[in-house]
Parts: sequence; structure tokens; C-alpha cells
Amino acid sequence: MTEIQTTKLFAALGNEKRMQIVTWMHDPIAHFPPQRDGDLVEIGVCAGAIVSKLGVSQPTVTAHMKILAEAGLVTSQRIKQWTFYQLNTKTLLAAQAKLQHLAALPGKD
Repeated sequence: MTEIQTTKLFAALGNEKRMQIVTWMHDPIAHFPPQRDGDLVEIGVCAGAIVSKLGVSQPTVTAHMKILAEAGLVTSQRIKQWTFYQLNTKTLLAAQAKLQHLAALPGKD
């Protein structure tokens, strides 16, 4: 993970709404109702479900999801007229490894 990627990732998570979305998407079955057009785990969460749960407009959710996607935290796919998002756990694991590396560096506590 490059420094630019790391910076984008933490900037994306620095917003309360985006952090909430990532938290919900970590366990979509617990946080979203079943979907008609795709399994929450296999396909991802429909943007409309995120709009409803977050209580903001569709353009606002789209903007948040774009930032999360640019940071590598989510992937998206279109099915019919809907966009579905999945959490990219590989990026989260890379961020975890980066933080563990930084925490292990010698220095002052």
C-alpha cells in the first residue's frame, strides 16, 4: 500500500457517515434487509438500502461511495438499474498491516 493509497484510505474513513457505511457493510446481513435483486454478501448492498439506512439523499450516498471506492474500500457493480457495493476486505487488511508496521517502529511512546 503506497503512501497516497494510505492517505486516501484514512481520509475516506475520517468522515463519520463513510465510517458508518463501512461498519454496516462489514456485516451487511445484520444491518440491511434482504434484497430482491441480489444477495447482500454475494452481490453487495444496493445503494438504495444505504440511502434509506443513512437517511440522506441518493446523490449524497453516491458521493460518499465514490470516495470509498477511490480509496479502495468498496467495489461496485451494476445490476439492471441498481448499483451494489461490497466491502473490499483486502484493502482493510492492507491498512491493518500498515498500522501494525507503524506501531512496531522504534520510537517514543
